[in-house]
Amino acid sequence: MTIRFDRRSMLKLGGGALAASALLPKGAFAQSTSINYWHTFTSQSEQAGLDSVMALFKAAHPDISVTPENIPNPEFMAKITAAVVSGSRPNVTMVSSERFRDLLAMGALIDMTDRVSNWERRADFDDSRFASISLDGKTYGVPGFAFVDWMYYRKDWFEEAGIAVPTTWVELREAAIKLTDASKGRYGYGLRGGPGGQNIIINMMEAFGSPVLHADGTIGLDRDKAIAAIDFFAGLLVKDGAVPPSAANDGFRQIIEGFQTGQTAMIYHHTGSYQDIASKLEPGKQFGTMAIPAGPATRVARLAYAYNTITKEEGADAAWEWIKFWGEPDAAVAFLEKTGYFPASTVAAQDQRIIGNPMYAAAADTLAFGIPQPSFPGAAGWAESSVLPNFQRVLIGEATAEQAVDEMIAGLAEATA
Repeated sequence: MTIRFDRRSMLKLGGGALAASALLPKGAFAQSTSINYWHTFTSQSEQAGLDSVMALFKAAHPDISVTPENIPNPEFMAKITAAVVSGSRPNVTMVSSERFRDLLAMGALIDMTDRVSNWERRADFDDSRFASISLDGKTYGVPGFAFVDWMYYRKDWFEEAGIAVPTTWVELREAAIKLTDASKGRYGYGLRGGPGGQNIIINMMEAFGSPVLHADGTIGLDRDKAIAAIDFFAGLLVKDGAVPPSAANDGFRQIIEGFQTGQTAMIYHHTGSYQDIASKLEPGKQFGTMAIPAGPATRVARLAYAYNTITKEEGADAAWEWIKFWGEPDAAVAFLEKTGYFPASTVAAQDQRIIGNPMYAAAADTLAFGIPQPSFPGAAGWAESSVLPNFQRVLIGEATAEQAVDEMIAGLAEATA
């Protein structure tokens, strides 16, 4: 199946350890080569992780210079679309699974099937790792690392209150209410209702029995179940008062800082924020990690990958060296140690520095039931421009759950028309 967009469609879419390096493969370029790398890293720990990988790569490939450029997530689709239209695309781009189909549709990705098939480390990666970056027998990227959804909770607060770690969303709600004391500025749950919160909202609807992408390939929401999900999730604020009043505007930085500073007892994120949390709170004593709770219909935790892709033919050989380097165990573990992001390589994931750390047990458990984020043309745009703003309207009292879901359904029909 081939999907193509014309220029107008693309514009619409876009709106929406060093010593070990001696053991790593060396490059063989006759002269120095420069490539640029677009990524969406934002936190200090992510930047530190990227710096570590780049230092290892420089030692192994002194003939290839990598220039990284941060593209903020809200601006990513617009910027990559403009780059494709103007012919100024980067050599390598980091791509999240939910954006794959949109980028492929606009011709932003280069077929990497042969390179991947002949890669000496291909057997280190389970076939499922490539499912979200492949279509019609062709592979367009390599997983650089994994996003494993989990939750952080204030272990000391739970122990003090005598509350068990929740395993369902109903139990989480009960715990959040018990741990809330608004007079002290303390809330049971840090709800991400601002930038980046759209995927959690979609996860909640699926946990309540309304997936957006169905097994038979059809796309759509079950209105009643989606309403129940939105009513429950927004209800943590509008009914229970168990989340900060700022929830409608709280993005990544706000929920992380809220947890670090003692404003909230639980937050939903992924392993990539582990080092940020551990820089302020003591692991295993002040905070713990837990698997995402189960919903009334199913348990939804995303096991997704950030893929590195070749986005233009020029410099493709050097780009491939950079991309496959992320699969080296030393590089993968170095990145994990700075960030908490799990390796995509099954070989690297067995490193003692990972399996010997009990704080990663919740992530290891999630590997057994985690599923990818739904990906289809228009998915990212719909999530950002319809799901999130309509959920925010419920949080601030401008819409009911029924009205929000009806708008989401209408937005989904428009996005996939």
